Amino acid sequence: MTVTRYRHYIECMSDKNDKSFSQELQRLERRLDELVVITNQIKDENRSLKQRQDALIGERATLLQKNEQVRSRVAAMIGRLKTMEHGS
Repeated sequence: MTVTRYRHYIECMSDKNDKSFSQELQRLERRLDELVVITNQIKDENRSLKQRQDALIGERATLLQKNEQVRSRVAAMIGRLKTMEHGS
């Protein structure tokens, strides 16, 4: 191969490599943009799930408190019924 042909070959290869590199860079940029969107969606979903969890924890605490109140009332009623039973 002559020097001129060799240079031309190198220039062609260099152009191909530049195009390939540019295409790969664009592909990576698109993928990165997609990952940013997905990350933001996951953050929003996570925030929403944490809010829902907090609401459910509060609801559970309220239900446990109501359950305890009902339990106390039932125990008091049973006590009054036993007293009435013994008084009759």
